[in-house]
Amino acid sequence: MNDLLRISSSDEVRSATITESFLLMRIIFQFPDWLQSLYRGVVWRVRSTGKVIYLTFDDGCIPEITPRVLDILNRYGVKATFFCVGENIEKYPHIFRMLVDGGHAIGNHTYHHLPGWQTPTPDYLEDVLKTDAVIDSRLSKEDAQKRVRLFRPPYGRMRAGQKKALHRSHKVVLWDVLTHDYNPCYTPEQIMRAIRKYSRNGSVVVFHDSLKASGNMLTVLPQALEFWLQEGYTLRTLNDLTD
Repeated sequence: MNDLLRISSSDEVRSATITESFLLMRIIFQFPDWLQSLYRGVVWRVRSTGKVIYLTFDDGCIPEITPRVLDILNRYGVKATFFCVGENIEKYPHIFRMLVDGGHAIGNHTYHHLPGWQTPTPDYLEDVLKTDAVIDSRLSKEDAQKRVRLFRPPYGRMRAGQKKALHRSHKVVLWDVLTHDYNPCYTPEQIMRAIRKYSRNGSVVVFHDSLKASGNMLTVLPQALEFWLQEGYTLRTLNDLTD
């Protein structure tokens, strides 16, 4: 039971519901609002009266894929938020520099892409802090001090203690629309249909700048950008988040 995502220690039913629903993320593109509201203290969707999409990428930055993503974003004049794995930042500092110089927002995705449910909380938090240090060391002192500390847990899973601790120092971000670009069971056409169906004001949308996701992602991303822009959406980074 230690791995269940608990809202409170006395709420067994609610905790089980959330845990079971997270397991469904393998097949669903959007959790219903009532479920999002149960898992408090994280950003699922940015409440907005305007037509805004928050485009995000997980698992980079890597030389094979991330520059291709940046080329597409530049073509459409769009900025995004990249939740980077700390180990990748250290391996490919020149790719990380491309993100920063391009005006994109940077988020923390742990150093080793750790699964929260299977990782003791002290080890998990140490991994997150190590990534923060890696990010800050590659920014100017001014930029490091003013950056919004964004965090997204790999696989979207954290223990309650991990979430509670990180909530004090970071904006913990999940998503409103999960594209499943990494899932070979979905075709680009199916993913694009889901994006059209589920995108809404304030949606936080997740793609992955990874080798595993590249086949679907590189096909769908330009189509998604064209759809959002044609529908009148503005695309912003999560650096716009305010308390």
